[in-house]
Amino acid sequence: MKVLVTGAAGQLGHDVAAQMADSGHEPIAAGRAELDISQRDQVLSAVGAIRPDAVVNCAAYTAVDACETEADRAYRVNAFAVRHLAEAARRFNAHFCHVSTDYVFSGNKADPYHEWDRPDPQSVYGASKLAGEQEAGEAATVVRTSWLCGRHGSNMVGTVLRLAAGGGPLRFVSDQRGSPSFTADVAAVIERLCVDRRPGLYHAANQGDVSWYEFAREVMAAAGHDPDRVAPISTADLQPPRPAPRPANSALENRALALAGMRSPGDFREPLKRLVAELLG
Repeated sequence: MKVLVTGAAGQLGHDVAAQMADSGHEPIAAGRAELDISQRDQVLSAVGAIRPDAVVNCAAYTAVDACETEADRAYRVNAFAVRHLAEAARRFNAHFCHVSTDYVFSGNKADPYHEWDRPDPQSVYGASKLAGEQEAGEAATVVRTSWLCGRHGSNMVGTVLRLAAGGGPLRFVSDQRGSPSFTADVAAVIERLCVDRRPGLYHAANQGDVSWYEFAREVMAAAGHDPDRVAPISTADLQPPRPAPRPANSALENRALALAGMRSPGDFREPLKRLVAELLG
């Protein structure tokens, strides 16, 4: 397949393009410098010129707190731009795959969220991403993922390693739970869904839900540091307080992948060990 990957400068977009190449496809990797997806004319022109078999949208405005005061920008990139991509995919007969987030949920459920749970976003970011899911259209594949970590970008693993190198205690919240997900594993799921041209909503997250505090301890242990350097704090104790609310529980269950008989990303601890080894060189 010829696959246009938007947001290719980000950590997931980078690995989606790499996964496509490794699987024998022809990726066209486009960062914002190459394609501003918020510009309809650019999108239609690019997709018309490339004529891809699939379009994978990994582009997003992910500054969660900034979205609270930049709602127009959030909706322009996370929702209205998806309308342009969906239109172009329909016009030029490309399968469209759009990446979404666990932030579409309120976080009030005790168990992991599956694809048929009702979304109820509590932040502008989450609401704009839910709007993007709606703009993708019924023929599209929508892939929700969470707590992304990869080699090519800023994420929790890199943050913990940087803080650990500085010495002293580390403090992370213990009352927000989720599913750490690794970009190489999520990219493999996206590639299979695109090859099969499967429509509908899929969760693609590594297994094993933890709090940020527990995840930081796992990162420390994988790096050979003392996990007891990590101390738990509550969200209410964060200073300064964050403008955007975070889901207390946004762990994802990959129910649709299981029902489709497709392989889900495995436990997060194995890819975490590999990523830590790569980042430490």
